[in-house]
Amino acid sequence: MSSPGPDAPEPRRKARTSRRHVVGRVVLTSSVVLALVTALGVVFLYRHLNGNLNVQDLDQALGDDRPEEVYRGNGKPLDILVMGDDTRSGDNNDIDQETGGGSDTTILVHLSADRSRAYAISIPRDSIVTRPDCGEDDEIPGGTEMWNRAYALGNAADPNGGGAACAMRQVEATTGVRLEHYVVVDFNGFGNMVDAVDGVPVCVPEDIVDKKHGIFVPKGDPSVLTGDEALDYVRARYIGDLAQQNDLSRIKRQQAFIGSLIRKVKSAGTLSRLDRVVGFLDAATESLTIDPGLGSITRIGKLAMQLQGVGLDKVQFVTVPTEYFPTDSDLAGKVHWTEEADVLWELLREDKLLPASLLSQGTNAEAPSTSSEATETPSPTTGESGSQTPSPTETPTETSSPTETPSPTDTASPSQPSAPTSTPTTKEDTPGVCA
Repeated sequence: MSSPGPDAPEPRRKARTSRRHVVGRVVLTSSVVLALVTALGVVFLYRHLNGNLNVQDLDQALGDDRPEEVYRGNGKPLDILVMGDDTRSGDNNDIDQETGGGSDTTILVHLSADRSRAYAISIPRDSIVTRPDCGEDDEIPGGTEMWNRAYALGNAADPNGGGAACAMRQVEATTGVRLEHYVVVDFNGFGNMVDAVDGVPVCVPEDIVDKKHGIFVPKGDPSVLTGDEALDYVRARYIGDLAQQNDLSRIKRQQAFIGSLIRKVKSAGTLSRLDRVVGFLDAATESLTIDPGLGSITRIGKLAMQLQGVGLDKVQFVTVPTEYFPTDSDLAGKVHWTEEADVLWELLREDKLLPASLLSQGTNAEAPSTSSEATETPSPTTGESGSQTPSPTETPTETSSPTETPSPTDTASPSQPSAPTSTPTTKEDTPGVCA
């Protein structure tokens, strides 16, 4: 057989070329479709989450007589009032068989100007304070009553934000701290957030049982609480001896639970699961009522990005220093703020580090197994601008407030109200919290 000559045509390879083109078109088309679906999904999720948010502007109801900003350094500290709404309407009507209508939980969150630390200051609902008039026309007269009375009265007068506005005016009048934002968390949405991350582990030393209010929380080290159990855990008041049936022990449990929830949300087990992340964001946004300054996912996301550098050990939980009224008084069982509370508010206004004396009775968001070892508390150093930056090498025993600010021990009154011994001061004294 003779070989083809030099002028013979080359064999055709249309089939292979055609297959390559087909494969290329399929890959390109699939990539475009995937990109479009992803983009549309992101847009849909963004709009959905934004639509969940309940945004209410309360500026007019806050009045004109508000505290002035004190901090004059670089950046801007933020003070955000977080309130838990226990209104028993809608999905909340079967919670603990109580009437509700107020805010059992009030936490003032202070974010430092340099975003290196965060303080979550719990204000006991049993605090007796003098609240100011509130309402858009000051139609709700002030008085000396329990802390959560302001929220309840405001809600009764105006369910659309009146409670939050009255609570904010009370905070600013009694602390001198100007609030930039507010957040109201609905009970049912809080439980949904817990369920979205498949429960939150908390160390519960003994079963918590309150048959009257339909509360049961199983013991465990840890006990992984569902949404309903978590609500029971953070709201239960009737645990153990009568001396412990107060709001201070409940605050300890709330702080322990919030720290555990933060750890669970930031864990790889949550962040690596798209379903958990989306479920948590969906539940969280559905449960929130916020001001216009935080009124979109973009704005909340920007704030979250600013806080990425805040370590869990720098998220500190603090309770306003209080003492009980005498047992033979009409206010027995209620608490009043001590002079240490005045120091606390002054340091927050000036965006200064809190001393060990104020942090020692609280906790941080680190895991319990390491929080006892991680006792570092930053001490202030002055930069070129005069603002303070934390130093990570000193322990709380070496930390003090700046010299121009009197320390709590220097300002404490020598006379103390009677019967302070029933106040839980350590985790060992607090029912439902492991040592």
